Amino acid sequence: MSNRKPANPEGDTLDCSERLAVTADVVIFNLAEQDLKVLLVCRGRPPFKGQWAIPGGFVDVHESIDDAARRELEEETGLRDVYLEQLYTFGKPQRDPRGRVITVAYFALVAGEVPTHAGDDATAAAWHSVYALPALAFDHADILKYALQRLRYKLEYTSVGFELLPNEFTLTELQTAYEIVLGEKLDKRNFRRRILEAGVLAETNRQRAEGQGRPAQLYRYKKHAVMEVKARRLFP
Repeated sequence: MSNRKPANPEGDTLDCSERLAVTADVVIFNLAEQDLKVLLVCRGRPPFKGQWAIPGGFVDVHESIDDAARRELEEETGLRDVYLEQLYTFGKPQRDPRGRVITVAYFALVAGEVPTHAGDDATAAAWHSVYALPALAFDHADILKYALQRLRYKLEYTSVGFELLPNEFTLTELQTAYEIVLGEKLDKRNFRRRILEAGVLAETNRQRAEGQGRPAQLYRYKKHAVMEVKARRLFP
């Protein structure tokens, strides 16, 4: 094996002295108040002090990136056993004014009322509507946009939307959740017929009052069911 240093296109040897840092950022989605919300923290330190940002932090040298994401999620919400998926790696050279920082972004889905806990480097943590966001630090607007696109895409071919719902729900609540995330109305008759035909729901022996009409049947998601038809075909 050659001991020569790798060369750049100009023929000069590369300077490997500059350190490269890695962060894990977590886009945390939640359905509340008939809206799709994301958890943001207000930065208490430079850079972008006083601006809102996606929760995240530097990956410790002794932990995996997945573990760092889970740690950040728990620090901000107190939750551990929730849906968490790696999203994308963002690494433009000038994305962080502190130096060369690459972030591995994740998105998490949490259901119900979730308390927030601002970390040591934040002055506040709060839920914001994804449809009315404040100015965000770093390139976090791009990260959040990508996360929303991924969530909508996954609704088209997986059952991930159930992660945003409580254990038991009505068909109206399920349809509303999909409409909020997709940002569009779905046909009620087709939605109900096709979601029931998909075989991913199980009836419970309980009902819940909805408006002035008859109590609505409560359902739960079959955890081991496989939705083989794309959600867009299920819910046109």
